[in-house]
Amino acid sequence: MFEIANQSTFCGTKLAYFLYFENYRLFCTLILYALHTKNNILFIINPISGGKGKLRIPDFIDKYLDKEKFNANFTFTEYVGHAAELAEEALSKNFDIIVAAGGDGTINEIGTKVLQHNKVLGILPLGSGNGLARFLGIPKNLHQAILVINKLNIDKIDTAIFNKKSFFNLAGMGFDAHLSAAFSRDKKRGFGGYVKLGFKEIFSYKAQQYVINIDGQEYHRKAFAISIANSSQYGNDVFIAPGASVKDGLLDVCIIKPFSLLKLPLLSYIMLKGTAERSEMIEIIKGRKIKIARPTDGAVHVDGEPLHMDSEIEAEINPLSLKVIVP
Repeated sequence: MFEIANQSTFCGTKLAYFLYFENYRLFCTLILYALHTKNNILFIINPISGGKGKLRIPDFIDKYLDKEKFNANFTFTEYVGHAAELAEEALSKNFDIIVAAGGDGTINEIGTKVLQHNKVLGILPLGSGNGLARFLGIPKNLHQAILVINKLNIDKIDTAIFNKKSFFNLAGMGFDAHLSAAFSRDKKRGFGGYVKLGFKEIFSYKAQQYVINIDGQEYHRKAFAISIANSSQYGNDVFIAPGASVKDGLLDVCIIKPFSLLKLPLLSYIMLKGTAERSEMIEIIKGRKIKIARPTDGAVHVDGEPLHMDSEIEAEINPLSLKVIVP
């Protein structure tokens, strides 16, 4: 009887040790698997952003991307709206990260889909202005921007709605929108082409009257342009809302007052120096819910891309809603 008990105890102990070590080994295997699981990442490249050829971009990315962390795929857009279609398809196939390789317009198309699927957005700033990327501190240098992707530091930023359309950097109306529409039709892309076209269009543009409601407070303003800013700048370090932040839960309504063309150099200087908040030429009001009424329907821009919308515009902040890879 004693011998049988000892054998039973021995077998039980042996079984316990076996289960312990098997479970431990399984645990370690799962940990190692988790550590070595790669993120499926898609780079959507806009070949005309910034006005430079980008056919060699995939090879350059592949050279510096951390292949221990990522399974990389690459694709090019072919028309307006294609980036959104490609992002939607990829996100439905379990891609973890979609990288917008282009400007603010490309980021808008891709970011909208990433936001809807609650995935992660990466940015390679290859556009003309790169307003959002500059605000986030993502390097313009492509090699350095890829190294930011490699670090996989993810943060959440505010997004906003402009008549039911998402935006991430700036949206607006008035001369900004008029110029965006003209720029989209112009064959000369890049910052130089944008500036040249701006000087051409500014001489014929007339200021409009607006009724603006910000969090219940009504304002009547005649304006050359109105920008609703989530971040601080148009791009190329031209600051329309120096105090704006993508993490403060607020939008900055920036009203550029009518001005003599003789003061155009002063307005340019104000924006380049980032002193708009202290200027008499620009009024900035912060808020969460904005309604704007103008005399007729017409041009607007959403992250630099031209659209046509009704005479009444509504905008609202969506705090800390988008996951983005940042430095």
